[in-house]
Amino acid sequence: MSPLNRETRTVKHLDLSERGASIEMVTDFSQVLVVGKSPINRVVVSKIVEKSGLKPISESPETAAKALRSLIPGAIVLDGGADNKDCDTLLAGIDALRRISGRALPSVILLSTRNGTPESLGLSSVIDVVVAKPITPERLQPVIDRLIGLCRS
Repeated sequence: MSPLNRETRTVKHLDLSERGASIEMVTDFSQVLVVGKSPINRVVVSKIVEKSGLKPISESPETAAKALRSLIPGAIVLDGGADNKDCDTLLAGIDALRRISGRALPSVILLSTRNGTPESLGLSSVIDVVVAKPITPERLQPVIDRLIGLCRS
């Protein structure tokens, strides 16, 4: 083969819209994206996720959108902050992932200062479950286990 006869094609990387129906195959149910402005809350939630045998990926709301472009976790835990709006910028991207998959994947948990259902609190339809603060293993771990279990089945 002569040096002048080289293959010049580059690898084409798939974006989410090209993944289509195969999105289930690339969803990693062992990973949970933990998003929040407070690094302390992210550490606390990450430790709870680890107790469930899952791998937490901790991100601020500003860097989480980039992380979602490179991975599809089994679940996302959003720390809503004082007004439940700290992670609102991510909701459109999460909704797009769900529309592509045709299922409610990834599952989304909102850590809130208020108690109730997503509907009763007037939250986005992207939110599956609301867990009231303070964040404790007794409150959060069973919710994570249940949602990941439902997704896997």
